[in-house]
Amino acid sequence: MIVVTAPTGQIGSRVLATLLGSGEPIRVIARDPTRLPDHVRERVEVVKGSHSDAAVVDEAFAGADTVFWLVAADRRAESLEAAYLDFTRPACAAIGKHGVSRVVGVSALGRGFAENTGYLSASHAMDDLIAGMGVAYRALTMPTFMDNILWQAGSIGGDGVFFGPLPGDLKAPTCATRDIADVAAKWLLDRSWQGVADVPVLGPEDLSQNDLAEIMSEVLGRPVRYQRVSMDAFRATQLEHGWSEAMAQGMVDMMAAKEAGIDNAEPRTPEATTPTTFRQWCEEVLKTS
Repeated sequence: MIVVTAPTGQIGSRVLATLLGSGEPIRVIARDPTRLPDHVRERVEVVKGSHSDAAVVDEAFAGADTVFWLVAADRRAESLEAAYLDFTRPACAAIGKHGVSRVVGVSALGRGFAENTGYLSASHAMDDLIAGMGVAYRALTMPTFMDNILWQAGSIGGDGVFFGPLPGDLKAPTCATRDIADVAAKWLLDRSWQGVADVPVLGPEDLSQNDLAEIMSEVLGRPVRYQRVSMDAFRATQLEHGWSEAMAQGMVDMMAAKEAGIDNAEPRTPEATTPTTFRQWCEEVLKTS
């Protein structure tokens, strides 16, 4: 039995689709099961609720041997610890109670890079919490997702501009959520691994924000440019959109770590290189959004 959390999100939905093709028994945790397609609901066990709820994960993990774990951090949380660690603690208790064998989790690059890297530090602390249960654990460690560009699709389409606090010429890896899901599914279906390790997912190339703008311009057939904003302006934007002070600061601290090179600290290897290029993603996702 494989349990999938966040099964209606960008990553979880593709993980689920791949697992369904394997014939393995699948159980999902969904706040709103009606968001699952009918053909999916017919083929999986559904536990309704949040995977932060002790009763929900206790029910979902009973009889399960493998779990896909993804925390979509609450932007209104009172602290990073509440968003990541408090959210995960009930699952850890259920892992121990039911003897779950393996967990594959969505995390971040840069373990040990700096003392405070905001969201990234919180992700690493979550990894430690899960691994501390004695379960075999693979943390999928990623740079920035290509799909985050969709948050600014309106500005890109309407004004030909996207914004961020990073230098325009800073090259770094970027990966597609579809590739993250494919790597996750591979590990979830493999019962041969043990122990604890990170699994970097780096995409196929390092690109700067200016590179992204150039590629988007070519794919969309109209000029797109990148405009850098200050960290203070970046924080203010998060607050204007309803983020808590703690979560907005966590995002700023993460971006400062990215500017310092945290996403470039992991050596690129063939195993860490995934196939979807940014140009392909723009053609297949951004252009049709």
